[in-house]
Amino acid sequence: MSENRAAISNVKALLFDVFGTVVDWRTSLIADFTAWANRAGKRGDWTALVDAWRGAYVPSMDEVRKHPERGYLNLDALHRASLLRLVAELKIEGLGAEDLAYLTTGWHRLSPWPDSVDGLTRLKRKFVIGPLSNGNVALLVNMAKAAGLPWDLILSAEVFQHYKPDPETYLGAARLLGLDPGQVMLVAAHNSDLRAAQDLGLATCFVPRPTEYGPLQARDFRAEGEWTLVVSDLRDLADRLGC
Repeated sequence: MSENRAAISNVKALLFDVFGTVVDWRTSLIADFTAWANRAGKRGDWTALVDAWRGAYVPSMDEVRKHPERGYLNLDALHRASLLRLVAELKIEGLGAEDLAYLTTGWHRLSPWPDSVDGLTRLKRKFVIGPLSNGNVALLVNMAKAAGLPWDLILSAEVFQHYKPDPETYLGAARLLGLDPGQVMLVAAHNSDLRAAQDLGLATCFVPRPTEYGPLQARDFRAEGEWTLVVSDLRDLADRLGC
């Protein structure tokens, strides 16, 4: 795996993309919704819902960017709006307010990849660690509690009122930590996220999650840039950084 030792030596904080990088959103949601539906007597194509819901993720954030006059909407609000549309499109019937709330907060209950908690716990011994995610603060706090993610702090797009890849998220995170961009490393399974961070002077680490989208995975099987580090998983990252 590649590395840039000079850049690594400057790093004091590791910030992590969360959806797909630290937690397995697709498997978690499908299992959660299937078990809930069996208990509650609900019927629907939960795999189709989950995949379509994630497909609405980027377009929903783009709408926030295109219409700043409407104000910032956090990810819970965007997820809820997308869910209402998709439930109608997929003809999932009989869902009341409590059901819709349960589904929306499914994103708060995602399970970590097998290496995540151990890798983060080791990395925390030497570095400041936290998410830098488009998830809102409540979502990320609840997820950390549910999944046992040992963050030092929560850094969310909601704090900066800007979604990644807007520069305000990456530079705002460095500013709040009192660090120069080069002292912060973004760890992500998405080359586009790393590219945006690298363009702003952050160090970068690619970790592949080739099953993130299940059979729909079409990108991010491998590193596609000159990243500071490329690792196999978060345990490997801890090994490489001497944690």
